[in-house]
Amino acid sequence: MKRLSRIVGVSASLLFVIAGAGIWNAAFRAPSMDRLTLPADLISAESATGKGLLDEKQFIADYEILARNFESQARPAYCGVASSVVALNALRSSEPRLTQSTFFTDAASHVRGPLQTTFGGMTLAELGALLRAHGADVTTYYAADTELNAFRSLAQQNLKSAGDFLLVNYQRGVLGQKEMGHISPVAAYNAATDRMLILDVAAYRYPPTWVSTAALWNAMNTLDGDSGRSRGFVVVRGATGDGGAE
Repeated sequence: MKRLSRIVGVSASLLFVIAGAGIWNAAFRAPSMDRLTLPADLISAESATGKGLLDEKQFIADYEILARNFESQARPAYCGVASSVVALNALRSSEPRLTQSTFFTDAASHVRGPLQTTFGGMTLAELGALLRAHGADVTTYYAADTELNAFRSLAQQNLKSAGDFLLVNYQRGVLGQKEMGHISPVAAYNAATDRMLILDVAAYRYPPTWVSTAALWNAMNTLDGDSGRSRGFVVVRGATGDGGAE
């Protein structure tokens, strides 16, 4: 009986270690390319229709610099990290460039560390605080505290001028995608169709995508269980010093 108990104990320990290793590997591994099909009401920016939506030039001031600095998230829960790196590098006027591996400076780690982020992502408030830890000027908006028309107007102003960037925190499930909270930059707006272009940092799952403003608003106006508040968006402006992250 004692021998059987030891065998059962050893087997349970091995299963625990194997399961733990699997979870650890899934959290830290670089995601592999495996594109999912977009819902019918979303438009890939890589399609002929999606490319045509960029022909309206009034609200694409941020598109080129964000696209030039774009990078896919390095870990499954690093959407906020990747989005921040894209925006901060777009604001920088000099080298060295920030990377997802150098993002967690001492100041940033006091807000939320890499291990916490790897296993739990980040809230809207933490996104704003992490950007400020890199010297950026950030305004945080909770969707529940504003409304659709105000968001549209603010986004239009943002996307027709250089030097400030819009990052959105939304629930994918509302858009018909795999349900989870997500963060990505918005790079353009098309007034004729009332759609915004999300540069999805989970590029291994989804292409850059045109989303109706109302749908994006509804996806932001959802409860984040970690914070107990709605999701929303941040506006990131020129950082201190030389105009870039420090």
